[in-house]
Amino acid sequence: MLKHRRAAAGLPAHRFLRDHWQKKPLLLRNALPESGAIATPAALFELAARDDMESRLVQRRGRGWHVRHGPFDPRELRRLPRSGWTLLVNGINHALPAAQRLLDAFSFVPYARFDDVMASYAPPGGGVGPHFDHYDVFLVQGEGRRRWRISRQRDLALVAGAPLRILRRFRPTRDWVLGTGDLLYLPPRCAHDGIAVDSCITYSVGFRAPQAQELASGFLDYLQDRVRLAGIYEDPGLEPARHPARLDDNMVRAARKTLARIRWSGAEVARFLGCHLTEPKAHVVYPRPPRPLGARTFAAQASRRGLRLALPTRMLFRGSTLFMNGESVDAGARAAGLLARFADRRALPAGARLDAESAALLHQWYRVGYIVLGDE
Repeated sequence: MLKHRRAAAGLPAHRFLRDHWQKKPLLLRNALPESGAIATPAALFELAARDDMESRLVQRRGRGWHVRHGPFDPRELRRLPRSGWTLLVNGINHALPAAQRLLDAFSFVPYARFDDVMASYAPPGGGVGPHFDHYDVFLVQGEGRRRWRISRQRDLALVAGAPLRILRRFRPTRDWVLGTGDLLYLPPRCAHDGIAVDSCITYSVGFRAPQAQELASGFLDYLQDRVRLAGIYEDPGLEPARHPARLDDNMVRAARKTLARIRWSGAEVARFLGCHLTEPKAHVVYPRPPRPLGARTFAAQASRRGLRLALPTRMLFRGSTLFMNGESVDAGARAAGLLARFADRRALPAGARLDAESAALLHQWYRVGYIVLGDE
């Protein structure tokens, strides 16, 4: 299993990161044999019926493609043809513990880079066409078999007007059939096309690669609530205007000087980034406990039963600052140490001793559904 310092089939994680990460593809046979038990087609159909999950149905019609977005009635999915379609369900690690454990298997990559696990179910011949991603992806074969063709081609032109990012000219250079447990890593912009050999499920473990414009826009939004500039525009030496509609050079220079006073620190960038990378997607829901425990009872139960992050929860830390689902909190040294371990492991074992500050923060997160007692 790919985890921490070792990759699958005996490949050390540092060698994988050095030789393949964002550089070249890698195929590992029988790397994750347990992947065949993550989900069944019926389970994916049920997830695709939920309005708190993202799902798409992709169908090939002649030379064209048709895409519909869920939720779907499972009975409708069962009546689909025997070939020519694919069901995609995003974020199944938010709903299936086995899918979260699959994501955990890649924890030698920082959680800040994780996106989610997407499941792709297709009958024989199903696929979504040749395409490429802007991010790293591990393709893990669940039940059934899928044929993958890949290419490192530079021509990434897309079919105009298609509802999917379909490559106009795909020139495969490698060809493999993956069975249960096989794993294929693809770096960004590696063209690929997967076609179901028989009814199969493939899991895509994707990693976030925020675009520069996304970060810039998000950071500017973050700053607007924090920037405080004193003073107002003044022009005591104003002279009669010959062209009253002209934007005056003096006013432009003054505005430029004012805006140049905007400053931010590395600490502010780090706080923004932690909040930005843990912000849940808009459709994610955190069910709250119907009868939440009081603070003392919760602390006692947490110590006895342990705690774990709710499946959709994103938690990071930097120093003594903790980031939880788009929010940040600064903690004391003792609490920060305990909660950093919680973030790394996504769980606290039974018997963990909670200090008062940790217990208060954990109780607050428990009440809003971000964490759950370990055996729930």
